[in-house]
Amino acid sequence: MQRTEDWLREAEAELRAARDLLASGHWAWCCFTCHQAAEKALKAVGEHFRARPIGHNLNLLSQHLETFVAIPDDVRYACGRLNRYDIPTRYPDAFDQGVPAEQFF
Repeated sequence: MQRTEDWLREAEAELRAARDLLASGHWAWCCFTCHQAAEKALKAVGEHFRARPIGHNLNLLSQHLETFVAIPDDVRYACGRLNRYDIPTRYPDAFDQGVPAEQFF
């Protein structure tokens, strides 16, 4: 069973959640949630072609999809930027001191 629409709907839901997080000042979680939305959107594209990529690295996910569809430069650029927010937005040991909630503002 193909789940393209499910992956895409979840990506859209997470993007809406990111907007709420942004409005409430939860910057670290907003960044992470944007990463999640992008990841699920890319996986929706892969699911459409019956070749859903595995993993969380947005750069690698988009590279995998280039076999099936051209990835626009702005999407590639956005993947590179969002990729930086997967780990450090969630783990205190990503920084020398302080917690992620104090590092993103």
